[in-house]
Amino acid sequence: MKIVIIGGEAAGMSAAAKARRVNPNADIIVYEASEVISFGACGLPYYVADEFQNHEYMSEFTPAQFAERGIQVNIGHRVTKVDADNKKLEITHKDDVFVTHYDRLMIATGAKEVFPPVSGLDKDGVFTLRVMNDGIALKQAVAQEHCKNVTIIGSGFIGLEVAEAMVHQGKNVRLIERAERLIPDAFDPEISIHFYDELKKAGVEILTSESLLAIEGDAKVTHITTDKGTYSADLVVVCTGVKPNTAFLKETGIETLPNGAIRIDRQGRTSLPDVWSAGDCATIWNAISNKDVYIPLATGANKLGRMIGDNIAQTDGDAFEFPGSLGTSCVRVMGLEAGRTGLSEREAIDAGFDVKTLVIKDKCHTNYCDGQSDLHMKLIYEAGTKRVLGAQIAGYKGAVHRIDAMAVAVTMGVTTTQLGMMDFAYAPPFSRTWDIMNVAGNVAK
Repeated sequence: MKIVIIGGEAAGMSAAAKARRVNPNADIIVYEASEVISFGACGLPYYVADEFQNHEYMSEFTPAQFAERGIQVNIGHRVTKVDADNKKLEITHKDDVFVTHYDRLMIATGAKEVFPPVSGLDKDGVFTLRVMNDGIALKQAVAQEHCKNVTIIGSGFIGLEVAEAMVHQGKNVRLIERAERLIPDAFDPEISIHFYDELKKAGVEILTSESLLAIEGDAKVTHITTDKGTYSADLVVVCTGVKPNTAFLKETGIETLPNGAIRIDRQGRTSLPDVWSAGDCATIWNAISNKDVYIPLATGANKLGRMIGDNIAQTDGDAFEFPGSLGTSCVRVMGLEAGRTGLSEREAIDAGFDVKTLVIKDKCHTNYCDGQSDLHMKLIYEAGTKRVLGAQIAGYKGAVHRIDAMAVAVTMGVTTTQLGMMDFAYAPPFSRTWDIMNVAGNVAK
């Protein structure tokens, strides 16, 4: 059996490693367009912020290490065409083009940047932050003495983390978001307002409901123009999201979402025979809405990749099914941390639930222990059954670890009544006798 995997990052390499364990006799070959595999892009903002210095920490394994396991990894090889009828691939490497075949194929080509439709993106001093070289180049540029005024376009996870990184680097930071509030796709307004407050406190200039029109300058950026004004800029970081890297599959007729994400079933199979997919190029099953959704997170990519590695390498036996994602995610903005799990209020309504919500404020632990601070929690639940559908928590201590508990609660179908009496750990330095999660459950009507 010849298993070919297109893409050598989280999903692809997780699948390759698992497939080798399941089927020691299979030929497993990976084609990766870049020069780096097993790369964790989530570390890039922290690398730019100087929280660590060695960029190689973000790449866990090398092709040579996989070769020792019997997995052939070909870097610098781009798959340009898939012939699913004849199970063949067209591949370019430097100036060569060749064709190879597969018995079973996994597509794990990840995502690429979504750029705003403006001029000037090619000017010196304009950066994105998605791959290793982006981080290396941005870190070097930030270190230049003339770099004082940094403008960030977009306030998703990466945009907020880059804003924090630039504050740590002592820059004058401006953050521009075309929506009316920060990180609108991940957090509800009652939680996202705290990101705004934290960044303002750190001196970041925040411009919401404002759209980039052009990046100005001769060869190098000197300022930007929006629909509301012109601002000087020594450096611009564009963080306006990603889209699935699947354009090369258009002629195959593979089923996708409108944004190009490959539709997969709960075993990871695509609409093409003997072709699986996972990661930022594919959909993922939402455990609460029971719908195919696009959630480009490393956690889902790794889990689905591992499962597909098992399924794609099997010669007999039942295939594994993915239990579903909750979109559990988190972010740190200066001293504030926040996490979310399950459905947001809008997502729950769109999924057809009769939704109730509540927002409460409490403390992270008892008042006689040093470091007590506020916690803010939003709970989303079903009106009739009182089943918890989602939660979001922000605070300065313990918010993200609490969202892990809420992920378990959502997974298990816990009701607000059960949440109110849940036996969470208590000691004065860590919590209160009635944790904020208990309080939320008890307040829910």
